[in-house]
Amino acid sequence: MSDEESPVPDEILTSAKEQIDQEELSLADNEEILHALSELTPIYESDRSYFVLGNYDREPIRRLNLVVDRLNRRQDAYAFRMVDIRGEWDNSIQKFCLIADLVTYLVGVAEKDPSDFLVEQGLLVGTVEYFSKSHVFKRVYDDEEHPFGWMQDGVFDLFEDEGRLYRWRTEETLVEVTEDLP
Repeated sequence: MSDEESPVPDEILTSAKEQIDQEELSLADNEEILHALSELTPIYESDRSYFVLGNYDREPIRRLNLVVDRLNRRQDAYAFRMVDIRGEWDNSIQKFCLIADLVTYLVGVAEKDPSDFLVEQGLLVGTVEYFSKSHVFKRVYDDEEHPFGWMQDGVFDLFEDEGRLYRWRTEETLVEVTEDLP
């Protein structure tokens, strides 16, 4: 698909190409990335887009899917997960950044299990643009005072200071806090 046929606005393609050009990628890698971005057409067709981050293990991914489903029920909204964007990306940070640049909101669903979105949390608070459009759903565990550790607690404190930290214990409360998002 040529740029002229692409459903992606020219300014987005230009920005993506500039970012891609800064890396040492092959022409095939560039084409694969641009093709993946063209799959994000619903972002441009909706007033709001939500990039939902979290744990992809069996049980936690059900909760991610629950959040995505609830957000997609909104009129003129599109929600998705990183795995919904096809392609074999050698650099998941690059993939995250390209997608995060395009969306309206970044939504993290934090659980204490391993393989959470720890790297992305660092990017969310380390980049002004990402931080300003991020919201985090933090799971509360009744039996533990600090299940996430001091580093993640610091990240959560930053979001709480901005009024963008939402706490949940059950899937029912996760649905409720999802409704509180803009």
